[in-house]
Amino acid sequence: MAYGMVLVVIVLGMFLNRRLSFWITLGIPIAFGFGIWLLPFYNVSINMVSLFAFIMVLGIVVDDAIVVGESVFRKREEGMPPFQAAVEGTMEVAIPVIFAVLTTVAAFWPLLLGTGVMGKVIKNIPIVVIAVLMGSLLEALFVLPAHLARSKLPTKRGRKENFVSNCMKGFIDGPFKKVLVLSLKWRYVTIAISISILLISLGLWLGGRVKFTFFPKVESDRMVCEVTMPPGTPYSKTLKVIEKIEKAAVRAAREADSLRKNKNEPLIRYTYSIVGSQIPMGHRSSTGPLPSGSHVGQVIVQLIGAEKRGELTTTEVTNIWREKVGVIQGAESVRFYSELFSAGKAVSFDLTMDNEEALHRAVEELKRELRKYPGVYDIEDSYIPGKEELRLSLKPSAKSLGITLSDLARQVRAAFYGAEALRIQRGVDEVKVMVRYPSEERKRLESLLDMYIRTPDGREIPFSEVATLKKTRSYVTITRRDRKRIVTVGAEVNEEVMNANELRTEMLENVLPRLKQRYPDLRYTIAGEGKEQRESLADVIRGFLLALVLIYTLIAIPLRSFGQPLIIMSAIPFGIIGAIFGHMLMGMNLSIMSLFGVVGLSGVVVNDSIILFAEINRLRNKGIETFHAIMKGTAVRFRPVILTTLTTFAGLIPIITERSVQARFLIPMAISLAFGVLFATVITLILVPCGYQIMEDLKKVFRREKKELNQTMPVE
Repeated sequence: MAYGMVLVVIVLGMFLNRRLSFWITLGIPIAFGFGIWLLPFYNVSINMVSLFAFIMVLGIVVDDAIVVGESVFRKREEGMPPFQAAVEGTMEVAIPVIFAVLTTVAAFWPLLLGTGVMGKVIKNIPIVVIAVLMGSLLEALFVLPAHLARSKLPTKRGRKENFVSNCMKGFIDGPFKKVLVLSLKWRYVTIAISISILLISLGLWLGGRVKFTFFPKVESDRMVCEVTMPPGTPYSKTLKVIEKIEKAAVRAAREADSLRKNKNEPLIRYTYSIVGSQIPMGHRSSTGPLPSGSHVGQVIVQLIGAEKRGELTTTEVTNIWREKVGVIQGAESVRFYSELFSAGKAVSFDLTMDNEEALHRAVEELKRELRKYPGVYDIEDSYIPGKEELRLSLKPSAKSLGITLSDLARQVRAAFYGAEALRIQRGVDEVKVMVRYPSEERKRLESLLDMYIRTPDGREIPFSEVATLKKTRSYVTITRRDRKRIVTVGAEVNEEVMNANELRTEMLENVLPRLKQRYPDLRYTIAGEGKEQRESLADVIRGFLLALVLIYTLIAIPLRSFGQPLIIMSAIPFGIIGAIFGHMLMGMNLSIMSLFGVVGLSGVVVNDSIILFAEINRLRNKGIETFHAIMKGTAVRFRPVILTTLTTFAGLIPIITERSVQARFLIPMAISLAFGVLFATVITLILVPCGYQIMEDLKKVFRREKKELNQTMPVE
């Protein structure tokens, strides 16, 4: 945040007068203070996500102050007295500034409506952004003009232009003016070229050139190994396995130390183990409910921070650890992970079928199919065979004798566990007297086969005449959805080798339909990360549409037009182009956080267009012809448009270049905003004026047709 503040101040100082840039910068702490004051009312704490929101809004928060300050400064240059310049300069841009801030608020508002895991994570960001923007609006309209009215800003006569201002003025009057004239002259060609760039960019994404990952893998400073042995495994045996894994972690750390340059501090800070349960650690790697019992255990290894490890990543150490552990004989599953957060298995499907045996065969076939793909590991299912048990069932002859399954179970239980015969009072205690087989006979399975079952009429029938015995395994857990028993098959994916989104698509389009042909009763649904992705994408689409409606409404009110908002909002798709190219430039995949950034971007990119349109409309109301109004209005608003863009971009540079664990999963959102705004500015200064001119062309055509229609109508 400090670096972002410094960059914003430097940008303002380069392009504006030093006194003016100081008063504009002063608005940042005022707006932040207002936002912090509001946070407790909305149950938001100072945490990793809310701090990121403050950093993200750092460059945006000065946008309205830049427009107001630049307008007042221009009035002072024209020779107005300070107080009058402050009032008239503020009033000239007050309405477009208010609605520009409201459009940004409208864009972030839908993020409050998110559902699922990501909705809960992202909710702090819009609250912070909206609170700070409201504070900045109050500061820009009331506090800043008061400061500027008393500030000794230089007039045009006494002002010395700095080098950057001279360069900008030369650029506006020279190259930019020529490009704008050429674009307006060939406005339809300009629009066609812009649409072509938009289609190519979307093609890069939809064609798979730019990969989409639902949630980027963010490694933590912690390695975790989860072990699940067969149910019934004694505590002592599980403990030996855990001790073996602990020793392997120490050996892995020694080997990993050889890859480090700075070896002043040991790689492992501490290690602790659990037998009997598994803690999710902010990451749910396995499928199904959390296991517990003497057969499960977990080893957690805390490493030193990433800045102390240098180039050595937690993933590299985890891979060495996995090799050192090797294969654990008899284990149902052994899982290693080092991610900070996960929405579930990268590839996961819930399978259900009426025939349980066929269901388990289908599960094994699906696991075999997953093993064929490179980069897929930790393949598992939620079905874990339980302890061995004896399952009793009645023969048809038992029904004719009047014996029920309840009678059979009760008599077998009485023989081996005992039946209460009487109770004896011994002092204050009551002692139960149980009748059952002797200890030696209870230990032999043959005793069950040799026992007799009593019928309701008192006869005794051999067990083998009325019942059958089957040795089988019970279920550890039974998972049901919509009253159907389901088995979840899941796997992790190495994104450097295979894209999880593409693999899920491949499974849904090819593998699972083939499996259903073999098992017609098979039903399957997507689970894990794929399910979260569907829910989150639905939130993004719903939020984006809501944002567009709100933005259109808010733009139409001050402009009093139905057509002009559409021209202004044409910058939004081109902001998305900037977001896509930004991810390509930074070497990152698009993610759900990138799309949340695009939703917020939709409100930010229209701000400059609103200010630009307001100036053009003001000049046209003075009687200036459309072409000249566009040229003059664009030149007048060029500096505030460029400044708002550069401050937004500069404020986000530190978070984009940050390499700490806490920042990595939020970086895609910052990239979408920063590069989206940067690219949309070019569109605002070239495409939007062309759109304004085309709108005027259409108005002339409609007026001409209406006039011709009125002339041809017969007069009664």
